[in-house]
Formats: sequence, structure tokens, C-alpha cells
Amino acid sequence: MNATPVPYVALALQTACHTVNRCAESASARAAMLASLERVARQIAASRAFIGPALRLVVLPEYFLTGYPLGESLPGWAEKAALAPDGAEYRRMGEIARELGLYISGNAYETDPHFPGIYFQASFLFDDQGRLVLRYRRLVSLFAPTPHDLLDRYLEVYGPDALFPVADTPLGRLACIASEEIVYPEIARALALRGAEVLLHSSSEVASPRLTPKDIAKRARAYENCAYVVSANTGGIFGGDFPTDSTTGMSKLVDYKGEVLAEAGSGESMAANALIDVAALRRQRLTPGMGNTLSRLRLELFAKTYSGSIHPPNGMLDAQGRIAVPERSQLAATQRAVIDALIARGIFRDA
Repeated sequence: MNATPVPYVALALQTACHTVNRCAESASARAAMLASLERVARQIAASRAFIGPALRLVVLPEYFLTGYPLGESLPGWAEKAALAPDGAEYRRMGEIARELGLYISGNAYETDPHFPGIYFQASFLFDDQGRLVLRYRRLVSLFAPTPHDLLDRYLEVYGPDALFPVADTPLGRLACIASEEIVYPEIARALALRGAEVLLHSSSEVASPRLTPKDIAKRARAYENCAYVVSANTGGIFGGDFPTDSTTGMSKLVDYKGEVLAEAGSGESMAANALIDVAALRRQRLTPGMGNTLSRLRLELFAKTYSGSIHPPNGMLDAQGRIAVPERSQLAATQRAVIDALIARGIFRDA
């Protein structure tokens, strides 16, 4: 068990995403990814020089090396843009973390030799020695495969602890949440019940001067779980038809009381950096009172409600338990079927 860390600075680095959709083949996409990685490494080094040696943790945005698929098939995107767990991109990320002496978290699409032909969206954490200490694979997605879509086989390969991993580090107990999963309170709560103290949120979200659902959720997840949230948004998405600055701004750090400590404006920015005081968080968790939400949970009350199924598991396994790679249209069709089932069960009312 690690000792309580001294306060340190975390940075939600708001960096631009340069997409690989228009790359003609995998080789050019890989070259573009490595070039983006070197640019980000320079930005991290420059940010540390400005912020100072108290900077220990950097969180990068969602799919910051590639952008997201635009019509590519699941196998096609896996070939072009997904990182191999032992590939050059991950090796270089580990080297950057070691060279800079920082913990670095981010998000990427990645392949898995146990599940050929598809990819997962994964959040990762490298420690300051360059070791991968956490890999979290997004569990809720509308357009991408998840461990839940292959649940029986996934649990057979990796076991249940792989679903909600928490890394016990000298910076506290760290866990990752991917993108829109911040709006699902069950995910953050599951991580908090496994001890998570700092939630690392890689995002690429549409920004607004008004409160958005994701932005509200960041504050809610922090308060209700007595946890810090370090949320990094992209500083614009370049190289596609999507309006570049739609996803820019709103990177922020939220403390365990739900207070925003720092926030970035639009464009590439290192403004979202602030002090993380895990000792203060732990004192709050040990103090009786109405605000100590985790200690007041009565999980037995909810067990029966949560024991049923809404979105069915194993949707990408056939009757023999083999991977059945779907067309993207099938993913949307599954949601339509789930909605119809909820109407039939009386949970949703037909308009």
C-alpha cells in the first residue's frame, strides 16, 4: 500500500487531435500517429516547464492520436488506427512518461489478440518509470465494441477485476473513465467502491458556454464519490469535415466537493491544471456527516433493480462463443431493439 501522497499538480492537457481518416493506408496512419505523439510530448515538456516540478500527472484527451472512425468497418479501423498492446505507439508513450518523469493517462483505440477483427476503446495510465499500470476498456459505447459485447469470453480471458481496474500509486488510487461514460453514474461509483480517489477522464466533447450534460456530470461524479475528476477535452479536431472547434474548451479539474479548480478556454491549452490533495480527500472520506455519501450507501436496496438486463451482453458472440464481427448498422439496430423491449416491459412509455 502506498503512503498518502503530498499534494501535487495534475494537468488536463487540451491538445488538438489530427485525424487519420484520410490516410490511404495503415503505414501513413501509423506515421501520423507517431508524429502527433512527438508533438504532444513537446507540449507536455513545455507545460511542465511553465507549471513547475509539482506537476506529476497529465491526462490527454480521448482518441487524441487518431480521431474517431467515419464510416470505416470495424476490421478496417482496427487495421488503420487501433494500437497493438505491444506496439510502437504504446512503447513510445511509456518512454515519454519515463523521460519526463510523469504519470501520463490518455485514450486510444486498441486491438487484442484474443479478439481478432475488432478493437476496443481503451484508457491507459503509464507511471513515471514508463510502466503501463492501468488499462481500462470502455464499457458503454453506441458505435464501438466493448467488453460487455463479448462478456462471457472477456471474463474467461481477463477475469472480473479487469472491468473496473484501479491503480494504487504514489499519487493516490487512480482510475479511468472514457468519454461519455462520465454521464453513467454506475461506472464512477463502481470505481469509487474499489477505492478510486482520482478519476482520469479522457474526453472529446462538444463544448458550449452553457452547462452541458457531460460538464454537469463531471461535477456530480466528483461530489457523489468524494473523488477528484481530471477531465481533458480535445483542442479541436483537424483533418475531417466536422467543424474543427466544435470540440474544444472545457478541460477542467474538479475537486471532491464538486468545485471546479481550473478550466481551459478554447484551443490548445495547459490552463486546466490544479493541485490534487489526496490527504484532504481521505480526511473527508473518514469524517462522518451528510456529505460522506460513500459511507451512507445502502447497496442491498438496489441489488434487485440492477440484477436484470437492459442492453444484453454477448451481442458480438455467436452461439458457439466465437466472435461475430457486426456491421456498424447492427449496433444501432441493437439499441432500437432494446428500446422496444423497454416499452414492452413498461419501463418506457410509447409516445
